[in-house]
Amino acid sequence: MEPWLASRGDRGGASIGVFSNRIEREQLVPGDHIYSWRSAYIYAHHGIYVGDGMVIHYTGAAGQEIVTGTFVNENFSISSSPWRNSSPVCERCGDDQSRQNGVITSCLDCFLAGFNLCLFRYSVTPAFFVAQARGGTCTLAVSDPPEVILYRARYLLGNNGFGTYSLFNNNCEDFAMYCKTGLLVDTSSSGATGSGQISSLAAAITVVASSSLGFLATGGGGLVVAGAMYSISRYLSDISIRWDVIRIPVETLVAQLRMGNPGAAS
Repeated sequence: MEPWLASRGDRGGASIGVFSNRIEREQLVPGDHIYSWRSAYIYAHHGIYVGDGMVIHYTGAAGQEIVTGTFVNENFSISSSPWRNSSPVCERCGDDQSRQNGVITSCLDCFLAGFNLCLFRYSVTPAFFVAQARGGTCTLAVSDPPEVILYRARYLLGNNGFGTYSLFNNNCEDFAMYCKTGLLVDTSSSGATGSGQISSLAAAITVVASSSLGFLATGGGGLVVAGAMYSISRYLSDISIRWDVIRIPVETLVAQLRMGNPGAAS
């Protein structure tokens, strides 16, 4: 049996609620996929906790998540570290985000940037998954054992290998989920979005676009149908369900990126 089948990785002993994945630092264990909501819960930044108060994560540049416009026709950026401009170098981890991008390591304080700490959940039930109001917080997929997760994260850190950053199909959540599962969405063939956050946004846009204003204005019944459509779309886009997901060893991924043939990574 492969190790990813043997490990559930659901952290059932942690005190985490259905509607909040908040976790205390003392509850973290190496290999946890953590995230922190930014800018009034507009988006979240994700990473892998590797122990000793350190996190390996993937970023676009200089403490920012760089977005290449898709539903807008321009580039813009969202700051993931709004408090670091006055003190760019951290004495704890030496993480100067004004000069680094790609796969980097940071202390928890720098990673959280003053925001709350949350635990991304794996092996959740379908009912739990659809009960979440938005994506990017959990998955039905099974987590690999901690030693495998940490190996992938450290290998990618050592080789700075996760391709070109893109909010829509190769972002910090995609990186963390790959470290946890070894799975990637093959955007090279499907052109699809990757992470749960973006899939959730795409699902919401799809519901609005496919529903006339009259349908949405029909009261409770219309809203229930729209909510069901949104939940189904999110469920079908989960990495454990969708058809365009591939399993790729980390060494192969890095080798493909070096040859300019990234495969799943954009």
